[in-house]
Amino acid sequence: MRAVIQTSVGGPEVLFVAEQPDPVPRPGEVLVRVKAAGINPVDGAVRGGFYPLLGEPPFILGWDISGTVAALGPGVTTFKVGDEVFGMPHFPKQAGANAELAAAPTDEIAAKPAAIDHEHAAALPLAGLTAWQGIVRHGGLRAGQRVLVHAGAGGVGHLAVQIAKARGAYVIATASPGKLDFVRSLGADEVIDYTKGNFVEQVGNVDLVRTPSAATMSTSR
Repeated sequence: MRAVIQTSVGGPEVLFVAEQPDPVPRPGEVLVRVKAAGINPVDGAVRGGFYPLLGEPPFILGWDISGTVAALGPGVTTFKVGDEVFGMPHFPKQAGANAELAAAPTDEIAAKPAAIDHEHAAALPLAGLTAWQGIVRHGGLRAGQRVLVHAGAGGVGHLAVQIAKARGAYVIATASPGKLDFVRSLGADEVIDYTKGNFVEQVGNVDLVRTPSAATMSTSR
C-alpha cells in the first residue's frame, strides 16, 4: 500500500509518500480501505516532535478515518466486507490512518451514516468524541439543564452545541463577532459575543460549562 510516512520530525516537508507493507488485521479487527483521513492538532504536534506519542520516526500519522471494510480479522462478526465505517482506532498508539489501508478494532469504529460522505465522517471522530465525552459521559448532561459552551464555533465547540441541544439542554454559547450567526444556526438558544463586556454577567447561572480546552465542569445554581 501507499502511505504518508516520515523518517524525521519537523514541518510538513518531512512527510512523503512511500510503499509500505499492508497491515494485517488481528483478532477482533477489520482492515479498512481508507477513503478519507482527518487531520487534528495532535497530528501536527506528533509530526513536529512536540508530543512524542509514537516515539522516534519512522511512523505513519493519523487516527481519524472513514472508509470501507476490506477484510475481516479472526472472530469478527459485527461487520462484513464492503461495510462503510468510520472511527478513531488505536489512539494514542499508531493507527496509520494516512495510508490506503488501516487495521481497526471493531469496538473503535462504527457504521458510517449514509447521510454524510467519507470526508465529513473522517473529520468527526476525535472532535466528536471530545465533545460527547466531556458534556455527556463525564458532565452527565440532562435534558432541561443550562449549558454554557465556550468557543461555540470551534472544532469541538460546534459539536458540543449540537449534542447539548439534541439532548434537550438550554444552550448558551460564546463566539467571536463574525461567527455569531453560524453558532445560532447550530441551534444555540443564546449566543454571546465574548469581545463585548463580561460574559459572566450575561450568562447567569448554568449547570455545565464546556471550556475551550475541552474540559467540563459542573456548577451549582
